[in-house]
Amino acid sequence: MGRREFLRLATGATAAKTLFCFSPLPALAAARGKKVVVVTFGGGARDEETLMPDGQENIPHLLNELMPRATFFAQVINKGILGHYVANASIATGVYETFNNFASVPPDYPTVFEYFRKDLKRPASDAWVVAPSNGFNLIGQSKSRSYGPAFGAGVILPKRLLAAALNATGLSKMEHLLHDNYETPMYSPELAENDVELHRMAEILKLSVDNFTAHARNLESPDELSVYIARQLMRQVAPSILWITLHDIDIAHSGTFSLYVDAIQRSDRLCAEIWNAIQTDPEYAGKTTLVILPDFGRDSDTDPGGNGFQHHRTGDPLSRTTWMMVLGPGIRENVVIERPVEPTDLVPTLGALLGFSPRQAQGKPLTEIV
Repeated sequence: MGRREFLRLATGATAAKTLFCFSPLPALAAARGKKVVVVTFGGGARDEETLMPDGQENIPHLLNELMPRATFFAQVINKGILGHYVANASIATGVYETFNNFASVPPDYPTVFEYFRKDLKRPASDAWVVAPSNGFNLIGQSKSRSYGPAFGAGVILPKRLLAAALNATGLSKMEHLLHDNYETPMYSPELAENDVELHRMAEILKLSVDNFTAHARNLESPDELSVYIARQLMRQVAPSILWITLHDIDIAHSGTFSLYVDAIQRSDRLCAEIWNAIQTDPEYAGKTTLVILPDFGRDSDTDPGGNGFQHHRTGDPLSRTTWMMVLGPGIRENVVIERPVEPTDLVPTLGALLGFSPRQAQGKPLTEIV
């Protein structure tokens, strides 16, 4: 049984037989006040451990709580480079970026944050990224001369903040929260600890260094730290665009299947927590679209060129085919979209929802959403 057919039977969702016609960008007055939260799974996950029968026990929140409220795209095909930073940059720009995944460089093309802030004249406080590792420190702004730093998003690296806080307070390191890269342990771009930056973030988040480190002691993983920071941003700043990348699943590169499954289960729980936070926050409730998608999949167990769940090197269908879930006001509920789409379609879709024009994006607006 195909994955799409199985999903419909398992969830009772209906297949969309006709598409809404895409209309021009909404008037700014209509788009004003809308918010978007995007959650990506940096590290990817296969159907076997998520959507298919043996894997559904790992995603009870996504399957039973969120999917019935969502439009679900069953075939999201990533045609770009299967590296976490470059893949997330491609999602954020709507263009398949081609830079070295392990290079400390900004995206070549304008990001969704730059389009949003420039077109709608939004302040720097209205677009934020919570990123999983030091390698993502430049994802908030591009090299584009027409956009760039003046229109970029604020980027918070929770591990960097924690490292600086531990240094400032003299506490022992929390290694389980500070691991920066599972794929290439020898690669970790050096970012100088900056007490000024730490205290600036503490002021923005209304969070003391002592309270931050005390809370961190009770967390199990870096992703929990990221979601904690994201919720502080929602409470204190309420940005219109909040981009969160979960990264625990990438522990699959260690080769331990149980840790990979634990990370999927944690990501499932955290996505539900984010949705619940949206529904209970007066700044977000009733006007926020939540988008959840893996950046790509992982290799097939049967491909001789890969290592199964451990890596994403072959470019086979399993490593390229994922899904996307969209839910919020005006989004059709419990619908499965079967046609193939691409992750680069997200930025043009967000442009249509929020009222900005992503001029250089190569994707197309998802007509089922806008």
